[in-house]
Amino acid sequence: MHSKFMKQLLIAMIIVLPALSNAADNVPATEPKTAVPAPAAVVVPQAQAVAPAIVPPAKPADAAATLPSPKLGYVDIARIAGDSDRGKALKALLNSKKDALQAKIDGKKKQIEKFKTSIEAKLPVMTPQQREAKSKEFQKKLEDFQKFARGSEEELYKLQEKETKALYEDMEKAAAEHGKANDFAVIVVKKELLYVGNTVDAQDVTDALIKSLNAAGPKK
Repeated sequence: MHSKFMKQLLIAMIIVLPALSNAADNVPATEPKTAVPAPAAVVVPQAQAVAPAIVPPAKPADAAATLPSPKLGYVDIARIAGDSDRGKALKALLNSKKDALQAKIDGKKKQIEKFKTSIEAKLPVMTPQQREAKSKEFQKKLEDFQKFARGSEEELYKLQEKETKALYEDMEKAAAEHGKANDFAVIVVKKELLYVGNTVDAQDVTDALIKSLNAAGPKK
């Protein structure tokens, strides 16, 4: 199961601009009522404008630099089948079933060969009708043998398919539990990996899954 993560970065910028101060009005000179010379006018200089204090905008936090690399796990199916207790038990079961079926096939094959040898030894003294009857009997035995051989092969295949599917389902369950417990984004089969970038934390979790399957014990 592939998980998708959505990331959203919020940036706030604050600019403070204080109001500008107003210039003061000029104060005019006052004309005296007496005839004395008028004093020089006193000029009050205008107040200088105060430059506003500008606060630089806040820099956005570099959130991307703090995000951890996504974790990707991969599993070697061949090692699961060859090294786990479940895989070894399945291999032993299939080999045992194959040997049992092969023994039955070999026994029936010997019976047909024996029957054929017996017919060939009696051919010189047989009538045409007897030869035809024995030929049909041999053909029937041969067809039954071929049918049994195909049935045995199908029986072995169905057993292999059933047990392999059960092992794979348990492996998927173990992968899901290990992935959730160790914060993996995804766990895939190793042969599906064609390229992994250096920004991805890729790990082989085969040993962990083998340990989990062994701890679970044989399939009941």
